[in-house]
Amino acid sequence: MNLLYYFTTVGEMFLDPILLLPMLLATFLGIVVGMLPGLTATMGVALLTGLTFGFPTSTAIAMLICVYIGAIYGGSRTAILLNIPGTPANAATTLDGFPLARSGQAAEALTVATVMSGIGSIIGAICIVTLAPLLGQMALEFGSWEFSWLAIFGVTICGTLTAPKDPLKGWIAGFLGLLISQVGLDAIMAFPRYTFGNVELYGGIALLPVLVGVYGVPEILTSLQRTEAPQVILEYGKKTISYIATIGKNLVNIIRSGLVSVLVGVIPGVGEDVAAWISYDLARRGSKEPEKFGQGSLEGLTAAECGNNACVGGAIIPVLTLAVPGSAPAAVLLAALWLHGVRPGPLLPIENPTFIYEVAAMFTVGTVLMVVLGLLITRPLLKILLIPTPILMPIVFSLCVVGTYAISGRLFDVWVMFLFGVVGYFLRLGEFPAAPFVLGFILGPMADANIRRSLILTDGSIGPFFTRPISLVLFLATVLVMASRYIKLPRGGKKHEQ
Repeated sequence: MNLLYYFTTVGEMFLDPILLLPMLLATFLGIVVGMLPGLTATMGVALLTGLTFGFPTSTAIAMLICVYIGAIYGGSRTAILLNIPGTPANAATTLDGFPLARSGQAAEALTVATVMSGIGSIIGAICIVTLAPLLGQMALEFGSWEFSWLAIFGVTICGTLTAPKDPLKGWIAGFLGLLISQVGLDAIMAFPRYTFGNVELYGGIALLPVLVGVYGVPEILTSLQRTEAPQVILEYGKKTISYIATIGKNLVNIIRSGLVSVLVGVIPGVGEDVAAWISYDLARRGSKEPEKFGQGSLEGLTAAECGNNACVGGAIIPVLTLAVPGSAPAAVLLAALWLHGVRPGPLLPIENPTFIYEVAAMFTVGTVLMVVLGLLITRPLLKILLIPTPILMPIVFSLCVVGTYAISGRLFDVWVMFLFGVVGYFLRLGEFPAAPFVLGFILGPMADANIRRSLILTDGSIGPFFTRPISLVLFLATVLVMASRYIKLPRGGKKHEQ
């Protein structure tokens, strides 16, 4: 019955022009954002969140999902043609995509990236339908103790994976986000914390200005500092490839990359870039021709693009069932759900039983639109890259300001965006990853409220944090994640450094 509802919803969306047209435009916008180096999927979703504030809930959420999918895919265009990943999720794509383009196989590379991105997204949609309800049932077993550890575990593992050279920097960034999230009235006693008498801070610091500031402003400043403009390759190769033959040859690679990346996406705060690297590494290890990886391998390109797009579906699953984002763009999507009156979490399948299947349907329709647009209008979109950076970036900055102000109409939020833009810029200079900082800011209220609620329920005893089965598992996982970065194993794995 649930699967029937999912397929019925997909059909209704394709037949509803009032919904399909905004989704088409949002997918187009996502591809453009992804193609422009420096404009991440997170920034695209954040900007659109502010612009869709007055839209109907279903339309707004569908558009945000489409821009998310489109941006992750769009970054492959510049990764292949310019050797510049449009988003961090497409960094692994450059290893084989650009060599293919240089050898005259740009058309093949772009086509494979489009098709494999679509297949990866479909795998993600299938997992939303099948895994999200199961994870939701499991989430009902979570109490305040478990949610406390889940928040800490998410920040810890995110800091570890996004700062492989020095995980301590990732943890510092994550717990700095946790600290800043405490500004405002506390959720239990309504006591003002770190407000310094400023009434504007009593409601806490809004999420969207922080996200746009931390991700958008540093990218703009960094882009304006570049002195050399990339040379755009607008000529494609003339060869064609067989979709079915390519899929058949890479079937095991596709299934492995898709499923592994979905699981990576479920882990809080890890993100599509990590999923792409893991998929690429597994494909190389399992390939009969590993020597071609990095020299122009369609296997490597398949793994990277299938992996980062499948991770999108995985990242949405904990958003719906645990109210915990699986990636930075998913964190913005979580905020957007709250803004539009949807309450994600363990009770979502009970309060709104069909919503998960509606999201999966939106995901499926957005994927089809992404593939169609990717195959039809990639070449005209590339001309956007010819816009000089000194002209383009001020436009982007204006969109940042408009998107931030549109949420609540407060100039204070714009100043918050500027402040966290400076913070994000210095984080980047110090090589502190922004993802754990944002995740810590997102999860901070959940960690604070649940820790205090747990202590109230147990009259101050911390025993249940370590004796309840799920709490104990999450505690041990957190300790192992932190210890694994500093305990030298007899056989160390190779790390990718780009």
